Amino acid sequence: MDSYKQILKNGLWDNNQAFVALLGLCPLLAVSNTVINGLGLGIATTLTLILSNAVVSLVRHQVGSEIRLPVFVLIIASIVTAIELIMNAFFYELYLILGIFIPLIVTNCSIIGRAEAFASKNPMLASCIDGLAMGLGFTCALVILGAAREVLGSGTLFANAHLMFGEAARDMTIYVINDYEGFLLAILPPGAFIGLGLLIALKNVIDKRLAKPSQQAVTVTLEPKKA
Repeated sequence: MDSYKQILKNGLWDNNQAFVALLGLCPLLAVSNTVINGLGLGIATTLTLILSNAVVSLVRHQVGSEIRLPVFVLIIASIVTAIELIMNAFFYELYLILGIFIPLIVTNCSIIGRAEAFASKNPMLASCIDGLAMGLGFTCALVILGAAREVLGSGTLFANAHLMFGEAARDMTIYVINDYEGFLLAILPPGAFIGLGLLIALKNVIDKRLAKPSQQAVTVTLEPKKA
């Protein structure tokens, strides 16, 4: 089993579900038009990953291989339903904005993938950390893409923060560009595709630069001994 540090690094960077595995792109592209929308869906997805990984790890020895996947799906669906009801009760306006993408967390391939690939083979603590790391990596992708699209689309950051943090957060909106008329493409689906592509390209560039020192060959010259 990998160390906890490696599990965190894997989820946040090396195997980021949005930028590397390219999973969960439907909700990622659909709701990442603002930071708050992305953060809301990211937190819901992270909670689902942590709880589903924990439960799957607990029951992994009691579930036969022939019914494993259906059981995993039922566990994930139950957790998502509970999260959906909580959001409906306490974050109703945000729940309405995210709409169908909350129940669709059940079909997110990254969640069933982590349950099958990691939680079903590892103890509960490691599985919880894996779910946390994968969820945080996905949330970071949502927030970064949402921030870029919100700034380009409307010139603001943290607009509608009160939907998540209450009425006291109405003044959290940051006007990055004053008197900005907005760039419509940024908040439309094509803008999401372009933004995601640029972020993936940026990550690949960073990875290549980080890998260069380890790839440089060390040449050692051995002088012949004098007789």
